[in-house]
Amino acid sequence: MNPLPAYGVGMSDREIEWVPDASEVRSYYDHMGRKLDILSFYGLPAVDDLMTNADFDLAQNIFELGCGTGRFAERLFEKYLPPEARYLGCDASEVMVGLAQSRLAAHAKRAQIVPADDTMRLPLLDKEADRIVSIFVLDLLGEEQVAQFFNEAYRSLSDDGKLCFLSLHRGANIPSRIVSALWSALFAKRPMLLGGCRPIDLDPFVDRHRWQVMHRRVMAPFLVPAEVWILEKRHA
Repeated sequence: MNPLPAYGVGMSDREIEWVPDASEVRSYYDHMGRKLDILSFYGLPAVDDLMTNADFDLAQNIFELGCGTGRFAERLFEKYLPPEARYLGCDASEVMVGLAQSRLAAHAKRAQIVPADDTMRLPLLDKEADRIVSIFVLDLLGEEQVAQFFNEAYRSLSDDGKLCFLSLHRGANIPSRIVSALWSALFAKRPMLLGGCRPIDLDPFVDRHRWQVMHRRVMAPFLVPAEVWILEKRHA
């Protein structure tokens, strides 16, 4: 992944958006290591919601963009995936790749972790995956990269597959909007203090001509708003 400054995609009302450089992001997550699991507690309810609604028990080929420490994949293998299912994850942080490989060692025959390159080209053949997952990664990216992710997901997802992702959100009620506004203000001054993540609105990127929304939910159990999406390809 290589976050870049980008003009809005179909969002002329926004200013040019700045996101941290890829080297800064890699350095932060290399440094965080296993501490990331502790600090990501606020997102667990949203992750639970995604796992509950994505039908992973029917999945055969799962790809995760930004696998982190492998915590999500470990839960998949322990509670959701059928015995024949296979998992491929990638991450831009070499430390995270190593941690995920160690964490998933017991599932090494079915799980593979690879480094992410500096493009948004997913390491998948056309229609290869029946689940594509992204957990708190799109809110690290610039708008052009987010648009590229959706194009790549559409290419790589099987016709009956599901695109499953969640990100920080701008809030659905007054308390969560206040937290989101404070987060955005801090991001503007010290983005890497927050790991390079910021609240975003992904709705404009979901082309309703290509995607059918199967599940969408905004949650803020710890006042940090997160948005869960599950999409399927729309068939003509």
